[in-house]
Amino acid sequence: MRIALLTYRSKTHCGGQGVYVRYLSQGLAELGHQVEVFSGQPYPELLDPRVRLTEVPSLDLYREPDPFRTPRPSEVRDRIDLLEVATMWTAGFPEPRTFSLRAARLLRERAADFDVVHDNQCLGYGLLDIAAHLPLVATIHHPITRDREVDLAAAPWRRKPFVRRWYGFLGMQRRVARRIPDLITVSASSAADIAADFGVAPQQLRTVPLGVDTELFRPRETGRVRGRIVAVASADKPLKGIAHLLNAIARLRHTQDLELRLVAKLEPNGPTEKLIAELGLSDIVTAASGLSDEELAHLLGSAEIACIPSMYEGFSLPAVEAMASGTPLVASRAGALPEVAGDCAELVEPGNVDELTRVLGELLDSPDRLRRMGTAGRRRALDIFSWEAVAARTVTVYEQAIARHLIRPAIAPLGARR
Repeated sequence: MRIALLTYRSKTHCGGQGVYVRYLSQGLAELGHQVEVFSGQPYPELLDPRVRLTEVPSLDLYREPDPFRTPRPSEVRDRIDLLEVATMWTAGFPEPRTFSLRAARLLRERAADFDVVHDNQCLGYGLLDIAAHLPLVATIHHPITRDREVDLAAAPWRRKPFVRRWYGFLGMQRRVARRIPDLITVSASSAADIAADFGVAPQQLRTVPLGVDTELFRPRETGRVRGRIVAVASADKPLKGIAHLLNAIARLRHTQDLELRLVAKLEPNGPTEKLIAELGLSDIVTAASGLSDEELAHLLGSAEIACIPSMYEGFSLPAVEAMASGTPLVASRAGALPEVAGDCAELVEPGNVDELTRVLGELLDSPDRLRRMGTAGRRRALDIFSWEAVAARTVTVYEQAIARHLIRPAIAPLGARR
């Protein structure tokens, strides 16, 4: 099967979408399929040399170290570039829409090269043009409406109009998702939320859980660092609940010898850096970003506890990676986390600092309980989560989409007459 895998941005070593593209493309190639990844910046570092990368360059307006930059006039090539910069200037997020339009332009010329197109949570209007020529599948990890709810709740009233504007692309994503008959999501919890928030019919959704490299993420012979807690999250996003974890750590440090390792890129003088300083935690909290897969696996394997204090998760790859590493997991009872962790984690009410403090303290005082949790988590990861199974189940959805495309009319563009 010849597969075009679309992803509007692909952070290499963090962010569920970037990890998904790297490992799914490898799994599909190992099954013998021909895979070509079409990606905007940042581009992925693909794992399998058989997978081809086609760069779909944007204006890269959010690149480091100058996010929200103003491009030079010579950089603007066409109307899509004008749309991208105009949307940013008016406080919106343009990438899902503009990437989809660029990808549609490329695939219109190469429709004969592919049997199926798989979109990774872009859900831009350009997909409807692609679907007029090729079978189309889209993955929705979770509805971004949940991110918007948490960000709005955390924003001061003066910032709320800007938060609403930033998430303006959600209306487009709702409309496009409703018109794609074959959608993949990663958990039953996400499927229910997508149906509720996007108005998608339940029969459009196929649940395919994500996988983990259980050879890379495994218990380590070097042992664990006493009192080390690791959290892998976009720490400055209120959705990830890191502020609640920091407050719990501030309370625990008076009775426990512990350290917190954040795998995150902190905004300089941003909310997380400020809170670490206010709570007097600079001596026991460190943050690192850009870790390789091997470095992340070693860090998770060195921890006594992995913590995911999120207010919502559509799946949570860090939860599965921690379980595969044999690292006991403390997570919020939110979104798909209970479904992913099963009975292998201690679950707490999201945002409840008192409960999070108590559970972390009890576990740090219970080495036997930690060992049992780690063993159970490793067993669950081996039994349920593998990228080979993810790829095989994804191909089944491709086959359904191809069959549907052959017997049904192509998806009409929005506004087209029937």
